Amino acid sequence: MIQPEILVIEDDHLLNSMLVDSLQRMGYTSKNAASLTEARQALNTIEPGLTILDARLPDGEGIEMLPTLRDICPVVMMTAYGSVRDAVAAMKAGAEEYLLKPIDLDELEMVVQRALQNRTLQEDFKFYKRQDKRRNRHNKLMVGESKALHQVEDMIRAVAPTDVSVLIQGESGTGKELVASELHKHSQRSKRNFVALDCCTLQEKLFESELFGHERGAFTGADKQKKGLIESAEGGTLFLDEIGEIEPSIQAKLLRILETGQFRRLGGIKDLHADVRIVAATNRDLEQMSVEGTFRNDLYYRLSTFIITLPPLRKRLEDVPALAQHFIAHHSFSRRIDKQFDKNALQEFMRYDWPGNIRELRNVVERAIILSGDNRNIRPEHLSFCSSLKRNNMSVQLSFEHEPNLEDIERDYFHLLMQKHSGHRATVAKILDVSERHVYRMLKKYGAQEEG
Repeated sequence: MIQPEILVIEDDHLLNSMLVDSLQRMGYTSKNAASLTEARQALNTIEPGLTILDARLPDGEGIEMLPTLRDICPVVMMTAYGSVRDAVAAMKAGAEEYLLKPIDLDELEMVVQRALQNRTLQEDFKFYKRQDKRRNRHNKLMVGESKALHQVEDMIRAVAPTDVSVLIQGESGTGKELVASELHKHSQRSKRNFVALDCCTLQEKLFESELFGHERGAFTGADKQKKGLIESAEGGTLFLDEIGEIEPSIQAKLLRILETGQFRRLGGIKDLHADVRIVAATNRDLEQMSVEGTFRNDLYYRLSTFIITLPPLRKRLEDVPALAQHFIAHHSFSRRIDKQFDKNALQEFMRYDWPGNIRELRNVVERAIILSGDNRNIRPEHLSFCSSLKRNNMSVQLSFEHEPNLEDIERDYFHLLMQKHSGHRATVAKILDVSERHVYRMLKKYGAQEEG
């Protein structure tokens, strides 16, 4: 793994050179500065992973720069005075560690390693605290014994230990994020972060800021620097869900990461390095989109080094009973009663084509658990499917108290579809023959209850 660059701020030329040489022998790249002014200039071109800062400099006190530095990286303060007061003041101001002059090189190595490890642990703890609930939920979805599922598992085992990019294809609700999570779990990056981003849900500028981060002043409201999800995924895996929805300008920037490992924050001028494995997913035909020119051809070939195609649930119906019982077992309400599906309910499950796939099955099971009340057996009358079994015969009726314009008709039909399909965005997009991003825009325009 690439070691972070260390900035050494020390006005004593001999000591500065000694520190830089010693750090390079330890495997770190280093840059030096002899004053606060030089340090600020250096920060315009690099973003250090750690700073070693002298307490006394020609143009001011080192502690003056601590607030700026600590937002970027951990800081190790150096002092020649060795007083408890200096050390306490440095730690209170945000220093991660401190060193006393003359510098002992063994202590230097130990302090640098500890400061970097502490920062990594802090960042990982905050990240996992946000992601743990989500990951645990998805880790329980790979259930079944069908041949199609076993083929997917074989492909995961084959490609997970490598570092190549993976493209996961499949309809919405088939478990693409679960597969991405499994790829990460069985990779050499498993001890670092798994970061997921839905490419459908944000406008272009917000998406770019979320992915790449932004510098202070990059846009209205950007009152401070923000690191993006690429940096949160450092050393780990970045999962881009529904990548077919990203805009061409962002496609170009993503291609640069795949080709060079470099990127810039929104509004930034510094090239930053991204040590991440990219796993992408889509429910669209990216190859056809690349032929049509709506998705970059070169980006498609970079992403599709290895392709895993997930079968829809209607192609693995033999897994439906096990999945349904699995969702019962993990539903908190059902634990009060030992619930099960009766024979007729399971027959209804096996006759249904599951347009919403595993996600729809989970929703149907959860509703059935509630509707069955204190009954142990879940029967057909407790089942409520998201779409009609005879969808080809479906009729639609809209009523208005006035002569509607096209927007009125579109709004009411959109509301009807969102209600009928329980807010399932991918199903509505398929019916309307538009992208999920377009459905998201309609949600913003017309307002509707989206799937929980």
